[in-house]
Amino acid sequence: MPDLVVWYDGACPLCRREISGMRKLDRRGAIEFVDVSEGAPENCPLSQEELLARFHARENGRTLSGAAAFAAMWRAIPLLRPLGEAARFPPLLWLLERLYRRFLRIRPRLQSHFARKDAA
Repeated sequence: MPDLVVWYDGACPLCRREISGMRKLDRRGAIEFVDVSEGAPENCPLSQEELLARFHARENGRTLSGAAAFAAMWRAIPLLRPLGEAARFPPLLWLLERLYRRFLRIRPRLQSHFARKDAA
């Protein structure tokens, strides 16, 4: 059984690319990637709307959101583990969360860009 569950938007071209890269790095199968574009799984503590609005993961039974969820995913991948461990330092996690929130503002434009690129 995977150490971590990551919920992602499989209808988002940007998300699909990112998860594809993470799957390649997750050689030991430590992460269960769950596409929530068709609805939230029954065992998920969040609604589909919540899952699509921000990045979420469950690590050791604890649901994480935003930068904390990314850090958990990084910790599950040996190559990225040092970055994930560094994000346990509260000031760094705070900074990563602020950057993630800025990213969320430009995400719709990036999604459109990648959707056009995929259609070409």
